[in-house]
This record gives sequence, C-alpha cells and structure tokens, in this order.
Amino acid sequence: MSFHRVKDWLLLFALVAMWGSAFMFMKIAVASVPPATLAAGRLVIGASVLLAVVHARGLRLPALGNTWRQYALLAAVGNAVPFYLIAWGQQRIDSALAGILIAVMPLATLVLAHHFVSGEHITRHRLIGFILGFSGIVLLMGPAAALTGETGSALQMVSQLSVLAGALCYAANTVVARLTVKGDVFIASAGVLLLASAMMLPLALVLDRPWTLMPSVASIASVVWLGIGATGVATLCYFALIGSAGPTFTSLVNYMSPCVALLLGVIILNEEPGPNAYAGLALILSGIALSQFRRPRLPVP
Repeated sequence: MSFHRVKDWLLLFALVAMWGSAFMFMKIAVASVPPATLAAGRLVIGASVLLAVVHARGLRLPALGNTWRQYALLAAVGNAVPFYLIAWGQQRIDSALAGILIAVMPLATLVLAHHFVSGEHITRHRLIGFILGFSGIVLLMGPAAALTGETGSALQMVSQLSVLAGALCYAANTVVARLTVKGDVFIASAGVLLLASAMMLPLALVLDRPWTLMPSVASIASVVWLGIGATGVATLCYFALIGSAGPTFTSLVNYMSPCVALLLGVIILNEEPGPNAYAGLALILSGIALSQFRRPRLPVP
C-alpha cells in the first residue's frame, strides 16, 4: 500500500473518530452546559481554529457582499440550528441513539438532491435504500411509545425528532453548499463558522446566562474538544480527504461514525441500547449502501 493511500486511511479514521465520538462528548457536555451555550462554545472555538488556518495560509475572508449572504444561510442551516437541536435532544436520549439517528443524513440528502441538483435523480436502488433507511428510523423511534400517554415517552419522542431534524439540516446544508460555495473551501468554512458563532453567541447569552452556570470540568473539556476536534480539525480533515481520495471514499464515514457512536455509548457511558437500536442501525446502513450502488458501465468498444 502506497504512502498516499495510507494517508487517506489515516485521515478517514481520524474523521470517523472525531465525528463518531462527538455524540459521547455532547452527552457529557449537556450534563451541566445548556444546549445554546454548548453550540455557541464549540462554534466559537471551531471558528478560531479555521480562522487561524486561513491566516497561516496567507488567505483573507471575502469582502462584504453576496458571498456573506450565502455564508449566513450555510451558517444557520449547517451549523447553528443543527448544533443546537442535537444538543437539546441529547439531554434526554442516549448518545448511541443520537449517533444512529444522524446516520440518515445521506438518505435525506439524496431526496433533496433529486429535487434541487441537476443530474441527481432517485434511481430504483436509491428509492429502495431510502425505504430501508426510513424503516430503520421507524424501528428506532418506536412511534407506539409516544402514544402511551406517558410524559417520559413523549419527551423521548420529541428529543429524537430534534436530533432527526438536525440530521435533516445537515442534509439540506450539503445541497446548499454544493449549489453555492465557490472558491477556497477553507475560507468558506471559516466564514460560515464565524457567522454561526455570531448567531449562537447572543442566543446563549440571553437563554442561558452562561456567567451564572457552574459546569463540571468534564463538561467544559467536552465543549473545548468538540470545538477543536469535531468542529475545527474535522473540517480540515474532511476537505483534505475529499481532495485526496474523492467523495466516494470519504462517504465511508457515513457507515463507520454511527458504529463508533454506538460502541462508545455502550463502553464508556454504560448505555444499554435495545434490540431496536441495533436493528435500526443495520437497516439504515443497508439503506445507505444500497443508495450508493452504481451499476458498472460496459466498456465502449
């Protein structure tokens, strides 16, 4: 195996580790840090990392204009809103379940791309893959539990829907970014995170009054790591891997990250996912695999 290929695998594993473990760290963080403050904290730290990289490369953020309006949309849909929704949902559901729910993002992306991206049509394999993945979500969420009339069950359902809404935001962001982002991706990422920070910071100050909080050391450390690792460094790894190995190889993250989230939830946090969680994960991953199936083309004579 060549050095170049080894580097691609190392980048992939690093990305899987950071994104797959993010749900565990968020679960630790929300134990004593409210969702808005958590989202604002990781965004400010992540933006600082990317701005430092942009500065080190001798690049500059674009002048005010239409580009920043596009950044604002990406900041809201791809960062501020989903970060808050997922953190809010993880106050009441296990990290393993959150990691599995987020795995539906590629399936939601293919539906949105069918309607908004030229050439991205839903094929038979993609349709069956989406149905499989949706079946996994139904199995995971157990809609019957929400109809029992128990407050706990209803809150669990709303929390799961909140995380699922975060996944849909990520899917929408993928399509919007594909249609709007031009030029250097590091400049765009730094600009987007800067605006997302500006959106979340005032909200955190108003909702949470963070100066009155008494977060644990574990929660503070988790927020710092989420900002540096899962938000800042992971963005750099993602674009480096896309440029080196291409989107198909990078898509392996979608299969591996939910498994890491599940394992860490069980091993580190002593979570006990039920049989539905494992069955739902299997259905979702099968749906992703089928949706990415490509019929081999015959060689042109």
